[in-house]
Amino acid sequence: MSSPAAELVPPAVISKYEPVIGLEVHVQLATASKIFCGCPTSFGAPPNTNVCPVCLGLPGALPVLSREAVEMAMRAGMALNCTIGPVSRFARKNYFYPDLPKGYQISQYDEPLAEHGRVDISIDGAPRRIGITRVHMEDDAGKSIHEGFSDSDRYTYVDLNRCGTPLIEIVTEPDMRSSDEAYTFLTELKQVMQFVQVSACDMEKGQLRCDANVSVRLKGAEKFGTKAEVKNLNSFRFLKMALDYEIARQVSVLEAGGRVEQETRLYNVATGETVGMRSKEHAHDYRYFPEPDLVPLHVSEAWRERVRAAMPELPAKKRERFIVDYKLSEYDANWLTADRAVSEYFEGTATAAGDPKAAANWIMGDLAAALKAADKQISESPVTERHLGELIQLKAKGDITGKQAKEVFAKMIATGDAPSAIVEREGLKQVSDSGALEKIVDDVISANPKQVEQYRAGKATVLGFFVGQVMKASRGQANPAAVNELLRKKLE
Repeated sequence: MSSPAAELVPPAVISKYEPVIGLEVHVQLATASKIFCGCPTSFGAPPNTNVCPVCLGLPGALPVLSREAVEMAMRAGMALNCTIGPVSRFARKNYFYPDLPKGYQISQYDEPLAEHGRVDISIDGAPRRIGITRVHMEDDAGKSIHEGFSDSDRYTYVDLNRCGTPLIEIVTEPDMRSSDEAYTFLTELKQVMQFVQVSACDMEKGQLRCDANVSVRLKGAEKFGTKAEVKNLNSFRFLKMALDYEIARQVSVLEAGGRVEQETRLYNVATGETVGMRSKEHAHDYRYFPEPDLVPLHVSEAWRERVRAAMPELPAKKRERFIVDYKLSEYDANWLTADRAVSEYFEGTATAAGDPKAAANWIMGDLAAALKAADKQISESPVTERHLGELIQLKAKGDITGKQAKEVFAKMIATGDAPSAIVEREGLKQVSDSGALEKIVDDVISANPKQVEQYRAGKATVLGFFVGQVMKASRGQANPAAVNELLRKKLE
């Protein structure tokens, strides 16, 4: 079944054009309270319970800016290689909607907190640099919940718990030239925000939302085409699908001799199409003016440097270090740095094990599978970094076999116990002592004279029979390498 985009215009026609894409990404800051009041930002509270006169915009209530929100916004700006402005100002962005009780949003307009940054990505091995125009702070509106399908049975409920939730808006330059680039950029952006602990970026909880500005022009043309804004894209997959459709739609309009209108559009998940919502607003439509209840925000050099000094290692740098220092493949390094908690768990395990590659294999394989089956994050793992490192060491030293290591790991997942305790309790320690092994080997050889003759007559495959008998006699605890060596010596 073809996609809605493919039905609009053939790929060969689309290839004559170049898309021009810029994103506006709203990220909810991971503060405990709202940006201008002390109300909690907890998700899932009963409707209209996390509210107060300030976030409801009641007369006489004055906003007080959260220092924690400012520092998180500064971290985000620094992580995106932006310049943090010494002075920024808040403004009122006026518009009317049922879930915006103040009738305006407190945002930053002409003097944002951070500007002129960049994010480096890679597309099919080719480097691409996406410019960041600005990072500014603002408060969120509430949430409208619509129910019913017919005009006589349609209701809208308003939950104002989100009013005043602290956001940053990250605005990119129009530097992306495909939906794949937009997808990759947003993936990297989310990862960076999580690494610097600015936001959990849980899209299901509305902590990361994206609007896309997209236009098309003939390849080789310098002038941008007329753009449309696709609003409220709440998944990476829908972002890509919406962009592909909108690019095809605009190309089909131009190919038919029409003119693309500047407008705001929504993506319909059910049909895979973008639909017109309203004509595009301009800045003057919002009647911006300086917020009279907030003084300008001054960021001193000392404050800025304190925040910078506390910045963690960013994903791109960590990936590079994992490849160089731990000798990991690019694939392994990318996998292990996709999540900050995973990367920290890996480093702890690698240190405890003394073998980074083995640590990577266990984390990406058995541990990842076990956590997925239990629907747990790595922070909830019953197996600690130290215990997994100890298990890797036990196997490396020959105390347990590879098969036994898997069995011990399963018990570690179930109990959270240390591997050494499980090995001791279950009697699983591998027998490598030559004296103990020699007696078992001698007994097996004595009990199987026919197979001894076959081996000495040149049937080398019989060795496997002897190994199996020794392993059975030792209840699987004999060291296979030592057994093979001792058998060959005795039989030959």
